[in-house]
Amino acid sequence: MTTAQYLEAWRSAGVITDDQCAALSALARKDRFSVHLELNALLYAGVLAFAAGLGWTVREHFANLGDAVIVFALCALVAGSLSYCLERAAPYSTAQVPSATFAFDYVLLLGCLAFAVALWYIEFRFQLLRERWDSYLLASAGLYLALAYRFDNRFVLSLGLSTLAGWFGVRFSPEGFFTGAMRNVALGYGILVAAVGVWMHRLCVKAHFLETYFHVAANAMLFALASGVFGGDSPRLWLLGLLVAAAAAIEWGIHVLRFAFVVYGVVYAYVGVSREVVRHIYLPTLELGYFVVSGVAAVVGLFVMSRRVGREE
Repeated sequence: MTTAQYLEAWRSAGVITDDQCAALSALARKDRFSVHLELNALLYAGVLAFAAGLGWTVREHFANLGDAVIVFALCALVAGSLSYCLERAAPYSTAQVPSATFAFDYVLLLGCLAFAVALWYIEFRFQLLRERWDSYLLASAGLYLALAYRFDNRFVLSLGLSTLAGWFGVRFSPEGFFTGAMRNVALGYGILVAAVGVWMHRLCVKAHFLETYFHVAANAMLFALASGVFGGDSPRLWLLGLLVAAAAAIEWGIHVLRFAFVVYGVVYAYVGVSREVVRHIYLPTLELGYFVVSGVAAVVGLFVMSRRVGREE
């Protein structure tokens, strides 16, 4: 029997209603599909673009606008965003809480990014903390984490964890990250974030945040291990660690049906392996051929895997 025949049989038996049968039949025929994830990505990208434009405007035109106008405008934007969220948010719960309104999550993110721009501008203009500017990172991370748990927002949680990484000393820059000290800090931070995520999950405090903790931890650790392949004292040992960690990320992604972790594992492992292979290729033609063949193979492999590892919305 086909899917349509099963649905019709269930409708006739009274298992599902006529409306449910019509909706499921449309899905089976692929007449409709969800674009929820794509719309969310576009809206978040829009908020990030607006915040980036806000930062650029402040940096380029602060002389014309004046310090008082800029600081007041940024503070008003932060206060307005937080007031909007506080007025409409449901009471705090350790369980997952749905967004109060369609715009709720985006307004919250906008307020957090405006707060970051305001702190950057205050330090840029007045240099209140000077050499202790890392205190801004700690304050920002604390605020973002508190807001993420209060308003149940995983995007703000990732923002807070990333900001906290900066306070720990993790810098994703070519001149700083490929040093031994930075690499060790990133590895330690990734392990700490993963441990905290598991601990909070076991306490049943926003247990659905576990995946966000793992996203940040996986990228920090895999990036650190990959950097060891490029600049470490024992590149093959770092490569072995990278392959083990990448395999763990892929296995966990398949187990929980989260394709992003499969991508993390494949991409970081490919970068590390390619670095080691290129060390032993001395002909530009062979090097180009390797990247063409291996790159196509990696893309095809990810595509095939994406058909097997579904996503849960």
